Amino acid sequence: MPKASGAASTDAHQDDQQESTPASAVTAAAGEPAAADAARIAEMLAAIAAIGADPSGVGISRVGFSQAEREAHRLVGGWLRELGLSIRQDAIGNTIAERKGLDPSLPAIGFGSHLDSVPHGGRFDGIVGVVGAVELVHQLVANEEQTRHPLRVVIFAGEEGARFGEPCIGSKAAAGHLANRDLGHMRDAQGVSLAEALEGIGLNPARVRDARWRPADWAAFLELHIEQARALEEQGLPIGIVDIVSGSTRLKIDLAGRADHSGGTPMSMRSDALATAAEVVVAAEALAKEPQHRGARLTVGRLDVFPNSITTIPGRVVLAVDVRDIDSDRQRMLAAQLVQRTRAAAERRGVRFEAEVIADTSPAVMPIWIREAVSRACDAEGLEFRVMTSGAGHDSQVINQIVPAGIIFVPSKDGLSHVPEEWTSAIDIARGVNVLHRSVLSLDALLAEFGNLAEPAAGSAS
Repeated sequence: MPKASGAASTDAHQDDQQESTPASAVTAAAGEPAAADAARIAEMLAAIAAIGADPSGVGISRVGFSQAEREAHRLVGGWLRELGLSIRQDAIGNTIAERKGLDPSLPAIGFGSHLDSVPHGGRFDGIVGVVGAVELVHQLVANEEQTRHPLRVVIFAGEEGARFGEPCIGSKAAAGHLANRDLGHMRDAQGVSLAEALEGIGLNPARVRDARWRPADWAAFLELHIEQARALEEQGLPIGIVDIVSGSTRLKIDLAGRADHSGGTPMSMRSDALATAAEVVVAAEALAKEPQHRGARLTVGRLDVFPNSITTIPGRVVLAVDVRDIDSDRQRMLAAQLVQRTRAAAERRGVRFEAEVIADTSPAVMPIWIREAVSRACDAEGLEFRVMTSGAGHDSQVINQIVPAGIIFVPSKDGLSHVPEEWTSAIDIARGVNVLHRSVLSLDALLAEFGNLAEPAAGSAS
């Protein structure tokens, strides 16, 4: 484990906030159970951030199914092994660490998140949930607390969809949604397929179906995560409890015009794929702002332009589009409307087009009894909270289809995420870990007494 003595040099923002925060917020008083250790949290974050760091030293590019992601999994797995947990890696690359419970016949309570990042991303998205899980185990060991249920820390592989266009690959494998998928069809920008990427890290893509969880083996799942928005910070609240997670439909739109000389081709004779793409980008923004789509988010996040030369009319453009909403019907309707607008623009400009759905995940409603357990934990910690939706997708959203799940948010500075400036203080994370700790113990007692309280919430991912 990292040594606590290095925290001051790795967490300047944390130092600023510690000066104005009572020690009791993150440290137990004498004679009380051990609380989460903000200094140790900061050190774990720094140790993970060193893996996959960009050469510039600014951002993190620890993409899914890369050697850097595997190195991070091994690092955290080692920490958990030191704490007495058994460690295994499943067929998709998820790391699962187990702490035995008093009753081996009971299903496990899980908690965790992911360690991969978007290219040139930040240090906190997903990592907070993994570090928080490790810190929770530290609390259990320090307090000599034993649960009835087995506890499992899960580090999902490939949560970010930035590499292959498909988000939550590890959790979708656990939920059984990759069993019949062609992993050779999913390719990254370099043309590497998911199947090839798995082989590159020593996994057999033909065995992905073995990663599927048996729902009977799991009682509940919790994920601590940064908010990735600014509501908590603006309202001065330390905790958010998620009730609904937005769904996401991701499209690949391929526009094929005619590449030609920029000087020799009159404006009236052009089939400009990039000009068509520009119309699509503007149409996407306009559609999402229409009153009937209030709350939706529509983003054209990438344009690949060919031949990408200043003196050549673009002959082909491939757009990557992300459509999100908390209403599944509106989500798919908005995606269909954008395809219609694209078709109209392409026909008007003499450009061919194809549209393909590369990923589709429905919104998820998180079980109220898990949210109530988290709210009781907040009350016990003396922390205010709000119930809120999540615009970002999460592994728990997928897992919730087979195991009842909950999500706990901690504030994001300025709401920034997926950028190097992403920031959450170690003290805020420690508060979230304390809530996670109490929530796990509450669920352990509740489920030991009453058994499974509900089926997972509705929602599908494919």
